[in-house]
Amino acid sequence: MDGPARDFVGYGARPPDPGWPGGARLALNFVINYEEGSEPSVGDGDGFTEARLTEVAQSPVPRGERDLAAESMFEYGSRVGFWRLKRLFDEREMAFTLFACALALERNPAVAETVREDGIDLCCHGWRWVEAFRLTEDEEREHIRRAVASLERTTGRRPEGWYCRYGPSVNTRRLLVEEGGFLYDSDAYNDELPYWADVGARPHLVVPYSLAHNDGKFAGAVATGGQFFHLLRDAIDFLREEGRTSPRMMSIGLHLRLAGHPARASGLVRLLDHVRACGDVWVTTRGAIARHWARRHPPPRGC
Repeated sequence: MDGPARDFVGYGARPPDPGWPGGARLALNFVINYEEGSEPSVGDGDGFTEARLTEVAQSPVPRGERDLAAESMFEYGSRVGFWRLKRLFDEREMAFTLFACALALERNPAVAETVREDGIDLCCHGWRWVEAFRLTEDEEREHIRRAVASLERTTGRRPEGWYCRYGPSVNTRRLLVEEGGFLYDSDAYNDELPYWADVGARPHLVVPYSLAHNDGKFAGAVATGGQFFHLLRDAIDFLREEGRTSPRMMSIGLHLRLAGHPARASGLVRLLDHVRACGDVWVTTRGAIARHWARRHPPPRGC
């Protein structure tokens, strides 16, 4: 079988104690996905306009023609949504991670400069917001190389992590190790703690992500900012209680063209303020989680 072997066991009934700083019961990482300007478009030669994760589930414009409405919805994310969400986190002095598509940052130098100046935690979300599993191995290798080089130019540093759109190809993790320089990848949804994977007899850290705790739910399952708040608050409080004996990590995914709108952002405000009042949650970055795990739980022998 090509690609990584499946693991149905994981840590089992006795996961390791992560030893989060300050004795936190939960390590919480907010992720802002920055994709605007890197999505498939007619102008970039893709033959169609991307409309997923916007206000329309499927574009009514004939394939091959520009969908100016969908293009405009993406532009809202970079023009308005980014600055709104960043302000909400900055006002509360709360950290977040940016899942950044490299081409998207090239097309908004002001955002790239903010990432550089503020030292925002950076995880590469690909060269473009495309599906890696549709690329050939050589194409994917080139996308990884090009993305890293681009982010080094625009932000002054290479990304510590990697995350594909939706899911990786069977080659992704091997190609990341081949490229080198990555602290972790987040191309997995199978756990609530980091873990080590064996990639060509080399240990490689995986920091799982989540589509369950994600504003993609606004595409159908969740309608209001209040519902989003309740969904995520319940998850956080459940994990805090469980964290009395078994601390975990939790990822919350945000998209600028979704959570960046006022009614949805209002739910995020309620959530941030709830978390800030908890006192037992470590709000941190993916890079910090990865470094902490590597120090406290180094790769086992044979991995």
